[in-house]
Amino acid sequence: MRCIYSFLLVGSIVFLASCEEILEVPDISEEEVVLLAPSDSSVVTQTEINFTWQEVFEATSYHVQIAQPSFTNASQIVADTLVVVDSTYIGSKITRTLLNNSYEWRVKAQNSDFETPYTTNSFTVN
Repeated sequence: MRCIYSFLLVGSIVFLASCEEILEVPDISEEEVVLLAPSDSSVVTQTEINFTWQEVFEATSYHVQIAQPSFTNASQIVADTLVVVDSTYIGSKITRTLLNNSYEWRVKAQNSDFETPYTTNSFTVN
């Protein structure tokens, strides 16, 4: 009987130790989201805008925000969207239709435990 208890104890310890490895979430807080388009200080002549960025390894979602004219002086938050990465969608692009005006957009990457700082670009629709 003592042998069975010892076996169960050792098995439980091994199981719990292996679960710790499975549940470890990578720290992405030092990573940076690279914004591709619209680039900083650009002038866009179309009203349908494709917002694209480089993916951050181990990110499971991206928080995308667009403000008019800027985040520090926002008269309107045009978009506040969570883009979830899954097996059917790689989350590095959204499309929005915007009126002629000045805007800032920003993105941060997230996973279940960590997030990156926002990266921000400004642009004008003309």
